[in-house]
Amino acid sequence: MTDSYTPPKVWTHDAESGGTFASINRPVSGPTHDKDMPIGQHPFQLYSMATPNGVKVTVMFEELLAAGHTAAEYDAWLIRIGDGDQFASGFVSVNPNSKIPALLDRSGDTPVRIFESGAILLHLAEKFGAFLGKPENRAEMLSWLFWQMGGAPYLGGGFGHFYAYAPEKWEYPINRFAMEAKRQLDVLDKRLAEAPFVAGDDYTIADMAIWSWYGQLVLGRLYSAAEFLDVESYGNVMAWAKKIDARPAVQRGRMVNRTFGEPETQLHERHAASDFDSRTQDKIAAE
Repeated sequence: MTDSYTPPKVWTHDAESGGTFASINRPVSGPTHDKDMPIGQHPFQLYSMATPNGVKVTVMFEELLAAGHTAAEYDAWLIRIGDGDQFASGFVSVNPNSKIPALLDRSGDTPVRIFESGAILLHLAEKFGAFLGKPENRAEMLSWLFWQMGGAPYLGGGFGHFYAYAPEKWEYPINRFAMEAKRQLDVLDKRLAEAPFVAGDDYTIADMAIWSWYGQLVLGRLYSAAEFLDVESYGNVMAWAKKIDARPAVQRGRMVNRTFGEPETQLHERHAASDFDSRTQDKIAAE
């Protein structure tokens, strides 16, 4: 990164910045094409993809169902963000920010839209009275939930982008964001030295949110950066990540709207619990 850059007085979008996702990035909001979103038979309609933010919500749905909340049945529709599905008019009507995940709650008389993954987790947790932790620990739980929402852009849009997706490897931004990613891992490691879960003794939506990013990072699933960030040195985070990863509901949640990895781990759409046994990509390919 040797060339200096003098910013113009007024920035204009004259050319793509390059790198992964460059073709779909733009400085304006709103739809690029007309397309309605499909509606299934269940109370909740999820439009998503199995990025870390998407995984948070599918894990939450599967945890709710595993805990006996049958009213949490959901349809999960795949939004291929690389193809620009998030800019369809129907999707934008659910999330004007054109980011996954987006949820349409049709359990009441009037459909309710919820966007931003943390808001979806909190909406579902409050609706079902589940995974909120003890009332006396609510402030701690909310603090860690929003810690993740505030910190993950440095991990994903910062470190992940420059380490894995930028058109070239530049030392300054990689070092800058690697330092911040490791600082955040250190914060989490010290917290998990004090308690089995981030809010205390109970597994909550804060764990689901943080695990989807930092847990998967230390398990080697994000950016091929585990060795670079020396994730094994964060022993408490690693133990917590493996503990959550072993939960059957988490394993199912990771599969939903997944378009990468081994075919048997990909369930592009989820409309019934039986889909995990019959509609993964290996099964579909064999038909």
